[in-house]
Amino acid sequence: MTVPLHYLSLTELASKLATGEVSAVEVTQHALDRIAALADRTNAFITVTSDLALEAAARADALRASGATLPPLHGIPITLKDIFDVEGVATTAGMPIRRTHIADGNSTIVTRLQNAGAIILGKVNVAEGVFGQYLPPYGHPINPWNRQYWGGASSGGSGVATAAGLGYGSIASDTGGSIRMPSAVNRVTGLKPTWGRVSRHRVFELAGSLDHVGVMARSAEDIAVLLGVIAGEDSADPTSLLAPVQDYVAELSVPRKLKIGMPRNWLANGVDADVLAALESTVETFRTLGAEIVDIELPPDEDLVQHWYEICTAQVALVHETSHRLHGSTYSLPLSTAIEHGRSMPASTLQRAYTYRQNFAGALDRILQQVDLIAVPAMPCAPPKFTEVEAMDNDTMFALHRFTSPFSMSGVPTVTFPCGTTRDGLPYAAQLVAARLDEPSVLAAVHAFQQATAFHRSHPDL
Repeated sequence: MTVPLHYLSLTELASKLATGEVSAVEVTQHALDRIAALADRTNAFITVTSDLALEAAARADALRASGATLPPLHGIPITLKDIFDVEGVATTAGMPIRRTHIADGNSTIVTRLQNAGAIILGKVNVAEGVFGQYLPPYGHPINPWNRQYWGGASSGGSGVATAAGLGYGSIASDTGGSIRMPSAVNRVTGLKPTWGRVSRHRVFELAGSLDHVGVMARSAEDIAVLLGVIAGEDSADPTSLLAPVQDYVAELSVPRKLKIGMPRNWLANGVDADVLAALESTVETFRTLGAEIVDIELPPDEDLVQHWYEICTAQVALVHETSHRLHGSTYSLPLSTAIEHGRSMPASTLQRAYTYRQNFAGALDRILQQVDLIAVPAMPCAPPKFTEVEAMDNDTMFALHRFTSPFSMSGVPTVTFPCGTTRDGLPYAAQLVAARLDEPSVLAAVHAFQQATAFHRSHPDL
C-alpha cells in the first residue's frame, strides 16, 4: 500500500528528497495546501508562514542542486508550538493580548532548526498561556481521529498537526504532560527530554523549573533526528545542560539488554482495565524482543500532582505578575485561578512541595539504577471527549496527570508512543521513563517496539 506524501515519516521523506523524487518546494506546497484544506477540520494552526516556508524551500532546492553537503533536516517541513520566537512572526502563546507580539529575534532552537535545513510551516495552536483553556479567536485543536474527542493539553496543536499530516514533526513543550497527552490521544510519538537537554532561550515560559522543550513526530527514529538538531548547551540559557549531545540516530541500532520495571503499586488502582491490558501487552512485546521485565515499587503518588500544581502555579504567578495586573480581565478563569493560587500560597506550602519533589526525584534516581526503564501508561484512561475535559474538576484533572507530572517533577526523559486501539478506534499509549540523559536507551527501546508493531503507522482518514 502506497503511503501518501503527507503521511511519510520524516526519514522516509528525507530519502525521497535526497533522490530527487520530490523537491522541497513541492513537499512544502503540498503541506501548505493540506493545511488550508483541513483548517476547519483540525484547527491546528494559529499562524501559517507560507511565504517564509516557500522561500526557505526554494533555497533548500538550490543548495541541493549546487552539490553542497546538506544538513540533516534539509527540506523537511515542520511546525512549532506557538511559544517559540521566530523573527518577524507573532508569538501569541495562545493569548489574545499577544496577537501583535512580533518577535524581534529567533529562539535558539529555531536557529538550530533553520541551520539544519528545516522548513518551518508555521505556529500551531496552544492553550492560553501554555496552561489555561483554548480561547477565541483561536479555538481548540480538533482530534483528527474523532472530532468529539480531546486534542490534548497545551501542545494539542502539535499533536493534531503531526497526526493529520500537516508537517513531519513538531517542536513542543511539556510542563506536566503537554507533550505526552497530545501524543497519546492523537496516536503520535512524543519525547519529553531530560530537563535542560534543550534550550529554553526565547521560549514563552509557563513554569521554568518544570518546562521541558521536546518533540512530537511519527516515530522514535524521527524524534532521534530532530533531537540531535535541537539538543545541546546554549550560552543564552544558563539552565541548559553542558553534557555532550549523543548521536541519537546511531544509538537506535546499538544492541541493548534492557531491564524494564513495572510499578505495580502505581498500577493497582485508578487505571482503566483496558489501559492496563494495553500496557501489559506492550510489555510482553518488549519481553519477546529480549527485555527483562521486573516488578518495582515507586514512591507513593498521593499528593504528588497537588505538589506539582503548587510549584507550577507559584512560577506561573511570577511569569504573569505584570501582565495579569494590567490585563487580568482578558484571562480565562482557569489561568487566573492558577495565578491567584500561586500568588497567595504560603511559603511553607511551597517549601513542602519542593521538599517532596526533591525526595521523589532522589528515590526515582535510585530505582533507575536498578532498572533501565520504567513502563507506565501515558494516561490512566482512554482518550476523553473534549466536553468531558472541559467539565473536569480539579480532582479529576489531577488524576489525568498522575502518570505525567511526576516525571516533570523529576526532570527525567520519557517517550510516549501508541500501543493499542480502543473499541471506538482511538489510541492507547504507553510511556517509557529513563534516567537523566539516557534518551538513547528509551528511544532505542521504542524504536525496537515500532519495528515489531504497526500502531504508529496508522493514520486518520483525512
